[in-house]
Amino acid sequence: MLCIQMTEPGLILYALPMLLIWAGYTGLRVLRQRRARALRDEAVATGLVQPASLHPAIDRNVCIGCRSCISACPEKDVLGVIEDKAELVNPTHCIGHGACKTACPMHAIRLVFGTAERGIDIPLVSPDFETNVPGIYIAGELGGMGLIRNAIEQGRQAMESVTRACKGTAHSDLDVVIVGAGPAGLSASLAAKQNGLRHATIEQDSLGGTVAHFPRGKIVMTAPVDLPIIGKLGFREISKEALLEFWEEVIRKTGVQINFNERIEAIHPVAQGFEVRTTRTSYRTRCVLLAIGRRGTPRQLGVPGEDSGKVVYRMIDPRQYAQQKVLVVGGGDSAIEAAAGIAAIPGTEVTISYRSDAFSRAKEKNRQLAAELENTGRLNVLLGSTVKEIHGDSVDLEQQGKTIHLQNDAVIICAGGVLPTPFLRATGIEVETRYGT
Repeated sequence: MLCIQMTEPGLILYALPMLLIWAGYTGLRVLRQRRARALRDEAVATGLVQPASLHPAIDRNVCIGCRSCISACPEKDVLGVIEDKAELVNPTHCIGHGACKTACPMHAIRLVFGTAERGIDIPLVSPDFETNVPGIYIAGELGGMGLIRNAIEQGRQAMESVTRACKGTAHSDLDVVIVGAGPAGLSASLAAKQNGLRHATIEQDSLGGTVAHFPRGKIVMTAPVDLPIIGKLGFREISKEALLEFWEEVIRKTGVQINFNERIEAIHPVAQGFEVRTTRTSYRTRCVLLAIGRRGTPRQLGVPGEDSGKVVYRMIDPRQYAQQKVLVVGGGDSAIEAAAGIAAIPGTEVTISYRSDAFSRAKEKNRQLAAELENTGRLNVLLGSTVKEIHGDSVDLEQQGKTIHLQNDAVIICAGGVLPTPFLRATGIEVETRYGT
């Protein structure tokens, strides 16, 4: 037997590199955990602790702190490892990619809506996107998936489920009526055409759904995704206008028919399917796919003067507010982006009012933008304030028990929208409030 004796110097030479590697790894781990803890503490201190939509819930009993979820997240600095366990350290940065769940080797992550403190209303749907009413499906923003990439993928997958449901069954005039022409509705319409389904697509407004109502020039963050008939889209960052132009070209190339300015009014069950009644006509169909937004009905403030003609609920073109004193109400991305767009127009005076003490529902880059505009004097920020009354040439607000009287020419309310719960319930679709489930 060969026996090798290692001298003390030899042992040192052998162990030293290992000790250096171990020390480097330990030091890096400590630095990472210290940074993650600082990010979490800052989020707590500023009140930025409520995720806007779909987000990860991590089982600490299963998590091994391997950082796979952190590496997979496209947004960065959303997750961190604290005490050797992954944690959501920047909740408001999360926009629901879901890549963290896929990357976790221990299956310690599930994606949830809402939190224990703030619930989110979500229609009940099965894994194949069918509601509790057989034959009615939901995809996209209505089901909680506002991210463009996820909405496109849901529209395609939902239409695959519809195709299976229609196979070999008797049906009425159509296989499916698709309601909505946003990312999910357009993807579903292309999939319906690709699968040879007899279908009709209706849209109460214009192409793009909620995307069409984004402020002019807004950058839409996407990720590679497969669009039926067209193939893989490689967009990483694209403006609202460029994306809408691309979708218009898709419609021209594929010949997909969309009935614009046609709004759904009711869905009634009939033999072999449903009758879908709209503002123009009615359709007999085997299935229905609801790909509508969650904000079809703007949320109102319920204050005197809100019915004034100077009050609107979305900003289309900031140039129309040149030389005006404008109040923007809200604390999300749409409110900050509207205020920033108007503040860039010469001669405008812009104030943004938000009831909370922080812009907790806005992305980090928009929070930074608001702070920069405030520091340079281009934006008057009134956190912890509420609108009390809207007058013809002014607005009354309350902040910390004090009344603020602002001279005003226009009010833009960006307070989100009301889920079309009455319509869903009239159709028989069950809606539940999710508190972190």
